Amino acid sequence: MNFKEILSQPEGRRLEFKEQLPKTSDLAKTIVAFSNDAGGELFIGIKDNPHEVVGLSEDDLTSIEEQISNIIYTKCYPTIIPDITFLSEGDKHLIRVTIYRGNTPPYYVKDLGKLHGTFIRVGSTNRQADENIIGELERRKRNLSFDSEIVLDKPLSALKYDSFKQIYKDKTNEDLDLQALKKLELIKDVEGVLYPTQALILFSDDNLRNSLFHFAKIECARFKGTKSETFIDQKTINTDISMQAEEAYNFVLRHINKGATVEGVYTISRWEYPLKAIREAIRNAVVHRDYSLTGKDIKVAIYDDMIEITSPGLLPPSIDYSAMESRQSDAKNKIIAPVFKRLGIIDQWGNGLKMIADELKEYPDIEFKWRETGLSFQVQFIKKEFIKQQELQNKSLYAEILLILTNKTLSRKELSVELGQKQVSGQLNKIITKLIDDKLIEHTIPNNINHPSQKFQITKRGNTFLKIIDQEKK
Repeated sequence: MNFKEILSQPEGRRLEFKEQLPKTSDLAKTIVAFSNDAGGELFIGIKDNPHEVVGLSEDDLTSIEEQISNIIYTKCYPTIIPDITFLSEGDKHLIRVTIYRGNTPPYYVKDLGKLHGTFIRVGSTNRQADENIIGELERRKRNLSFDSEIVLDKPLSALKYDSFKQIYKDKTNEDLDLQALKKLELIKDVEGVLYPTQALILFSDDNLRNSLFHFAKIECARFKGTKSETFIDQKTINTDISMQAEEAYNFVLRHINKGATVEGVYTISRWEYPLKAIREAIRNAVVHRDYSLTGKDIKVAIYDDMIEITSPGLLPPSIDYSAMESRQSDAKNKIIAPVFKRLGIIDQWGNGLKMIADELKEYPDIEFKWRETGLSFQVQFIKKEFIKQQELQNKSLYAEILLILTNKTLSRKELSVELGQKQVSGQLNKIITKLIDDKLIEHTIPNNINHPSQKFQITKRGNTFLKIIDQEKK
């Protein structure tokens, strides 16, 4: 990999740039965060924002390597073995520190102890892990998952899960008897008494589910415009998790459009969004969310320009959304996922992401984006045409405001009235700010922009801009 390829990559969960050797505590935090997560690479000798190779002195490379090795050995626990290499191009030299995903988490900074010294990667930053995340790391070391843990609050004999029994019967044509519950690891024996796992609680309609997992729900909303300020419709889905994805999908169907085009002698109907991809994204959100994170729910938001699905918990380290066409399968919830496969809700062979990628090819007008935001994972299905239309409208409004201000000064409210708006819109505020930044309009009272008599006037630069536009039209 040459320096140009390195610089083209954005900092993130698996990549960090440093201009020089970080201080001991910062380096130790980055190393344990990489080890606790998906692994990563630290490049030393690259300036951030903008990315630029400043390089390290060739004479200092060996000394810096020794410092790095010593810090990792003395400050990080359990033992982490780094792969440290020197990279050179011309007269510039870098150090690359590669850290692999650890097998014995949680890794932590010795001086701070496990409770305060365990860090994980969240985007391009290191974040101190709380007790829930440390618990998840402990389970990963034992190859266990949160949904497999026993719940001793109530024995199976007292648990209500009749709705799930019926769903299981309808979907599989089999009874959810004790043998099936044991095979699916939804129950466990403790001294001769059968108790449910966290997974069975989530599938149940027992009051215990609402008590332990009141946050295990989906909040659906259709917003007016492109911001989450005004609701058109909203719904809270707090059923057992086997039914949540389908209810959320039906909410989406109610709020998107289906059009028709004529091809030859046939009329072809088509939804404005790729439905299979959206349904799969919602199902993934339910199946793979982190149920150990308290107080966080799944959110399905519909705006004029996109559909956005947010799920608590980060991606499993082995899943790469940038390689969607490859078949990938890694279940965070090792009990819930097989049950969903048994119910036919998700695919058994890791085809989910490939299905999304395949359908997106049929929707070139939809842009698919994904990101990790905080301790959540988010996907967006964005209308490209809507964005283009907004840009064209903004350009049109940009010139219209200049024309209005050619022979008079107006306040923000007066401008909105001239434009036929019932109230000052967010779009108008953005364009006014842009016009001021571009020095095409200015405040009439520049020393007090919040003055009640404040108005806007066109500048000489603004008049020149209008003349150029007029000449181009001719």
